[in-house]
Amino acid sequence: MSEIIISAENISKYYRLGTMGSGRLKEDFRNWFDKRFYTGRQPAGRRSVENGYPSPGTDASELWALKDISFEVSRGEVMGFIGRNGAGKSTLLKIVSRITMPTTGHIRGRGRVASLLEVGTGFHGELTGRENIFLNGNILGMKKKEIEAKFDEIVDFSGIESFIDTPVKRYSSGMYVRLAFAVAAHLEPEILIIDEVLAVGDSEFQRKCLGKMKEVSTQKGKTVLFVSHNMQALKNLCQRAIVLQKGRIVAMGDPASVIAGYLRQEKTQFLVSEFTDPMHAPGNEYIRMKKVELVPEYPDAAEIIDTRTPLLIRFEFSYLVEDPGDLIVGVHLFHITGDCIFDTASGKVSFGEGLIKGECLIPGNFLNDGSYYISIVFVRNTTIRLFYFESCLSFDVEDYRESGSWYGKWIGHVRPLFPVRLSRGENVDPSNDLSRNSSSR
Repeated sequence: MSEIIISAENISKYYRLGTMGSGRLKEDFRNWFDKRFYTGRQPAGRRSVENGYPSPGTDASELWALKDISFEVSRGEVMGFIGRNGAGKSTLLKIVSRITMPTTGHIRGRGRVASLLEVGTGFHGELTGRENIFLNGNILGMKKKEIEAKFDEIVDFSGIESFIDTPVKRYSSGMYVRLAFAVAAHLEPEILIIDEVLAVGDSEFQRKCLGKMKEVSTQKGKTVLFVSHNMQALKNLCQRAIVLQKGRIVAMGDPASVIAGYLRQEKTQFLVSEFTDPMHAPGNEYIRMKKVELVPEYPDAAEIIDTRTPLLIRFEFSYLVEDPGDLIVGVHLFHITGDCIFDTASGKVSFGEGLIKGECLIPGNFLNDGSYYISIVFVRNTTIRLFYFESCLSFDVEDYRESGSWYGKWIGHVRPLFPVRLSRGENVDPSNDLSRNSSSR
């Protein structure tokens, strides 16, 4: 029987939105009094409470970020967490990491926990990279000799040797993540907790991180909790997956089946988005999206995307980097199962601040019938990922067959119309002509 290293029982987390306390002593005392003395029944003249807290949905200013979460994780297991933004994934990991406490319920864990939940977690900005390695190791309970034994390996993995004696407040977000992950993965924690923060790093470093997580779980028996929107990474790395929706577990089990169910539920035809308010448009301090759309070039009047339909991807964005540098924009096409169909990119262009437009054509007679989604990635100077606009477009492709053609499901996610030519060979003995019997198969 496998050893249980994390056990969560009926974990719930309650927040009062827009407040740190109420700011009013009378209300804070009343809330405490309700919790202390009115658990399980409704005080006269007061709103309903549940375990001393308001019942879900009673007030728009109140939020149950998690509600009745229970699960167990075995030693050496990699557990993936899936869900929309705001589903409660990061809150749950913060509870497991002991950064915050649950409102109700209990969680038990064994061993040292290393967590990487946001850029710069556990780092002191005034200290150098070298000093922060020793600080983090000390927080994890390691002795100085243990940290020194791992130091060269950590620095080599992070790839920031030239900046190891520079205060980390001067690091870019990518450098932060490189060093933070290297420290978390190499200082021998029993439990490694990774949030989607890895999306900040470049693609090469992400591959190194995923490989390291697989190594620490399979070869060293460490436990990994992993939150990601990269379905393929979750499917390849995890033994089990959990889907969270509005703070509750809605599915748990084998990653392939759980991910397929999640993607089927999330599937919508989403062909255009335009963002008129730059302050609320997707993006960050480098990129702000203005518009993204999928323009089908329908082959007939039916206006149905089928296997013949060419698809033109158009996008517009504000580039907010003043100094010119090499900019590359990549287009990723995924099947609903999370399999990547292709990853293509523009050439290097040198742009300063301003509005930039782009497009990419997916030819007709390329995709098989099925459901697909598109993500767009923005990269500077080849390796620095500025922004990843994930699942910005989604669409369904219908089957199309010529009249009288073979019926049945074509295998695979692509169905290119490559010619396959047949011809009769010379000096064929008619009595031994296998082509005559091909239709009987």
